[in-house]
Amino acid sequence: MTVLLRWVRERAGELARFGVVGVAGIVVNLGVFNLLRLGPLSPDAEIAGDDDRVVTAKIIATLVSILFAWVAHREWTYRGRRRHRPARELVLFGLVNGAALAVEAGTLFVSHHWWGFTSLLADNVASLVGIGLGTITRYVGYALFVFDSPAGDDAAVAPAPDTRDDR
Repeated sequence: MTVLLRWVRERAGELARFGVVGVAGIVVNLGVFNLLRLGPLSPDAEIAGDDDRVVTAKIIATLVSILFAWVAHREWTYRGRRRHRPARELVLFGLVNGAALAVEAGTLFVSHHWWGFTSLLADNVASLVGIGLGTITRYVGYALFVFDSPAGDDAAVAPAPDTRDDR
């Protein structure tokens, strides 16, 4: 537990910024989702097929929030980190978010289509659960693949010392 507590303390600022961007991203995500779900992709609408409009709305909303998050993370959360060239970073960011999108949309798909929870409230609850799971996926993916450790943070890349006694 001490190692986890130290890890959190060392990254408190970064975790707080990640959380603020995440909350703002949730507002963007749910706002776009509900605008689409109650508007052009509502159950009574005649575009985008019959059954998958809710998932289509979720995918569009998530893509909009991903674009918002990339800009916010690049310019604020991970500002002091060494980064890849923008094109490579965007590709890696997109791949991590593709995995998170699959988690989010998959959660809503299972709730809506397999379990039959089709009300707007149920769709929003499933969206929030999916967002939570997707957020975990994103944080781990960003830390491992997209944004390198901060310049001068040798502890992040240094191997653990060998504590064995080989005498």
